[in-house]
Amino acid sequence: MPLVPLGRAALLSCTLLLLASACGGGSDAALPSDPADWTWSLPAGFAPPVVPADNPMNAAKVDLGRRLFYDTRLSVNGTQACAGCHTQGLAFADGRAVARGATGQNHPRNAPGLFNAAYQATLDWANPAPRTLEQQMHTPLFGEQPVELGVNDANRAAILQRLKDDAQYPARFASAFGGPIQWDNVVKAIAAFERTLVSGGSRYDQARAGTATLSDSERRGLALFFGEQGQAHCVQCHGGPNLGGGAFVSSEGSVGGSGFYNIGLFNIGGTGAYPAGSQGLIEFTGRPEDMGKFRAPSLRNVALTAPYLHDGSAVTLEAVVALHADGGRVFGPGPYTGDGRASPYKDPLIDRIGIGAQDQADLVAFLRTLTDEAVVNDVRFADPFARP
Repeated sequence: MPLVPLGRAALLSCTLLLLASACGGGSDAALPSDPADWTWSLPAGFAPPVVPADNPMNAAKVDLGRRLFYDTRLSVNGTQACAGCHTQGLAFADGRAVARGATGQNHPRNAPGLFNAAYQATLDWANPAPRTLEQQMHTPLFGEQPVELGVNDANRAAILQRLKDDAQYPARFASAFGGPIQWDNVVKAIAAFERTLVSGGSRYDQARAGTATLSDSERRGLALFFGEQGQAHCVQCHGGPNLGGGAFVSSEGSVGGSGFYNIGLFNIGGTGAYPAGSQGLIEFTGRPEDMGKFRAPSLRNVALTAPYLHDGSAVTLEAVVALHADGGRVFGPGPYTGDGRASPYKDPLIDRIGIGAQDQADLVAFLRTLTDEAVVNDVRFADPFARP
């Protein structure tokens, strides 16, 4: 899919959003929105994310995508929307160990937060293939194992008809795309909305800008996190403007690498194996050395996205920091018995982490400064169907 960058823009005006929200009735609503009808509202230091050439941003499309993101009618049984696994107040994570689909089936992965996903070169815990939000959106919509929203060949026409029967959606699609309601435009609208979920206003960011002051503990944690000569080495896997999540891609270029690591969670029977069905990058590459490799997530808003790790098995920030400091974990007794610390596939960087109790507490204090209170309460990202 060809990609083109957008130029820098000014703040998104409230007037523009109000106009986009109002369309849905009269003849003006059926007119296609100008593809140039968009201005980015970005934190200091953030260039616009890369936007696919076949899905240019416009205000009507973003507003439509927000509605679709929160609309339960997009699921097989009308019970769940994208927001069912991605809650704004939890930085668009869901608070569960693993995500749960519309039919009640559990996903093998923890639902990641969505802020700044538009800047990530890869968009899955282990699958390196989806490289745009549009490509990734096919998994929750149409994936069959596990079922998330549960759209399939047998029901996709009926589910789309729900939107066509709505009093406002036909005009909104016409305004956003200049065409009828179809699945390709459903995907593009949701992706356009997700592309606007940008976070960069935490206390950490404010401190960098000189408008806030961190505590002594928070400053020590920051030094541990970023210090090249320190013992925490966090920035080696959680670097770039997103503080992890793999490469950071914007209209100004790319920063960072692929970002998949084995941190010693499992070592079944001393073989290095992870549980079947949750083995990480190896499931897509077939390479033995990719056993147990999962993407290092972005740590922005991390205090809101518990529980942690790809399987949600670390309940608190303290627990996940301690696990890294221990060089992995020991599992057993049971079918997964093994010492993850001795895994032959573990990234050697994990064994270089050497931090005691005070350092761990300082790191946790710093991680809590990465919460952006403004975006988790921003009405632009909120449920449009919620009662006032």
